[in-house]
Amino acid sequence: MSDAVSAAAAQAAGDTWVAVSRLLRRLRELSGAGDLSAGQVSVLVRLGKHGPASASELAAAERVKPQSMAAIVQALERDGLVERHRDPEDGRRQVVTLTEQGRERRLDERRAREAWLARTLQDHCTEDQLRTIIDAMALLDAVAQS
Repeated sequence: MSDAVSAAAAQAAGDTWVAVSRLLRRLRELSGAGDLSAGQVSVLVRLGKHGPASASELAAAERVKPQSMAAIVQALERDGLVERHRDPEDGRRQVVTLTEQGRERRLDERRAREAWLARTLQDHCTEDQLRTIIDAMALLDAVAQS
C-alpha cells in the first residue's frame, strides 16, 4: 500500500478539517459563560452512551492524562452531574456514573445544539443538499470508526 494521497483525498481532508473545526467552534459558542468545557461534555456523552466507567477508563477513551480526567470528573461531581461509587465487582475501584441532573444536562445541551443546527441547515440548504449532507456524514462516520 502506498503512502501517496490523491489530490482529491488531500482536498477532501483539508476541507473536512476546516468545516468541522468551524462547526465545532460555532456549536461551542452557543453555550453561555460558565457552561461545560468540551472535555466535560464529552465525558457526559460517553457515560450516557456507554454507562459507568472508572476515571482511568474515561481518560483512556478520551485520550487525556489521568490527572486531566480526575479534574474533569471532580468538576462534574462538584456540579452534581456525576457521582462516584465503589465498583460492585472490585471494591478497590470507583466508577463514575451520571446523576439524573447530569443526564438531563447532557440531553438539554444536545437538544439545543441540534435544534440550532437543524434550523440553520434548513435555512441554508435545499432538500437535495440536505440529503447530500446526510450521505457525507455517513461516510465520515465510517472513516472515523475505521
